[in-house]
Amino acid sequence: MEMKTILYVDDNPLDIELTLEAIKENQILNPIIVANDGLEALAYLKSEGIYAKRKPGNPCMVLLDLKMPRMDGLEFLAIVKKAENYKRIPVILLTSSREESDLIKGYNLGVNAYVVKPLDFLALIEVVKQIGIFWAIINELPSE
Repeated sequence: MEMKTILYVDDNPLDIELTLEAIKENQILNPIIVANDGLEALAYLKSEGIYAKRKPGNPCMVLLDLKMPRMDGLEFLAIVKKAENYKRIPVILLTSSREESDLIKGYNLGVNAYVVKPLDFLALIEVVKQIGIFWAIINELPSE
């Protein structure tokens, strides 16, 4: 069985590095595609631009940051959750924002989980482990 891709959308190089390291530490073997904002993530989903020749199929989940240039996480989430082809993809907001308004907006737009990034790397490793185990391994998705 081929492992499905995880789409990770974040613009902060340090956060990307730490999260990818946490994924590696937890031996989550799914291929990871990193998009630096919502527009790039949409291009991946639509197989456009640099992703035109990628293998077909949706990722098993999207790890999504909120604050990004060009198209932020909430704008991306609103588009994805309205689109018939993508609305069943689990989207996990992985953000440093503890703002109640962001939490409410995320859930109102259909996010599947809202996770605040811990500041401590060991805590981040544990959070990523829990996300990976549930969303990439345990969770069952309908066929596309």
